[in-house]
Amino acid sequence: MQPTSTLTTPSLGAKLRSVAVLFKLRLASLVVFSAALGYLFGIPAGAFSWMGIIGLCVAGTLLTGASNAFNQVLEVREDGLMARTADRPLVRGILSTTEAVVAAFVAAGAATLMLWLQFGPLTSILGFLSLFMYVALYTPMKKLSSWAVFVGAFPGAFPPMLGYVAATGHFDLGAGLLFAMQFMWQFPHFWAIAWVLGEDYAKAGYRLLPGGRTPDRAAASTILLYTLFVIPAGMLPWVFGFVGPIALAASVIGGLIMVVPAVRLFLSQDRRDARKLMFASFIYLPLVQVAYVLDKL
Repeated sequence: MQPTSTLTTPSLGAKLRSVAVLFKLRLASLVVFSAALGYLFGIPAGAFSWMGIIGLCVAGTLLTGASNAFNQVLEVREDGLMARTADRPLVRGILSTTEAVVAAFVAAGAATLMLWLQFGPLTSILGFLSLFMYVALYTPMKKLSSWAVFVGAFPGAFPPMLGYVAATGHFDLGAGLLFAMQFMWQFPHFWAIAWVLGEDYAKAGYRLLPGGRTPDRAAASTILLYTLFVIPAGMLPWVFGFVGPIALAASVIGGLIMVVPAVRLFLSQDRRDARKLMFASFIYLPLVQVAYVLDKL
């Protein structure tokens, strides 16, 4: 008797685990950490609230997860072409497109409502704007132009600014300075990733290095230039009197930690140096933002 093959339906547990993968919760935690530091930077003395920071973290996780889910819905074909994304739940069929879209809309709606009720309309609008720019502008533009990195740097720089506005209830110079620092950091950070994953990105038709170039000296020189810009951008809160010498030193040291591998990348055009720059960028952001908070406190 010939054995019959049966299609197994994923269990509820498998579906929930797949939603966590769809939402990219580990990446979301880094985004939320940045927003929480922005909140701590902006909160007036004596006004700290555990409910405030917990609410911000929950809403931020849902909002970032929804952005990631919408991104994967729009890029499911491209994800299937790249080795690093071929295991995602939509590519493997563990979740249907309908299930992913419903999960994304529920998370986005819940996050937007939470931000509105707890922190007011301005924080909620900024959260929604971040999601809209990431999903409706950055995601489709990746297939068209390397300018997608510039567009994506805007929602990528929202988290500390959003946390600051949640703490203060308004947008002011402090919020703008946090945005400026993270905005400038986005370029060497993402270009280093694009260099390391260049071959995989090329399978999906993405050309995201400066000017849409392949890895070469010209691309490396642009990356070095923008890495140098990270240092003065990180110093801005000190320039305007928001922080003191501890944060100033951290911003300069953190910038130099990124500049060293950027210089080596310019000289070598070696993927190993791009990888070192990528990891240096992961060090820079929490180092400098934690220093901002500690120095202000």
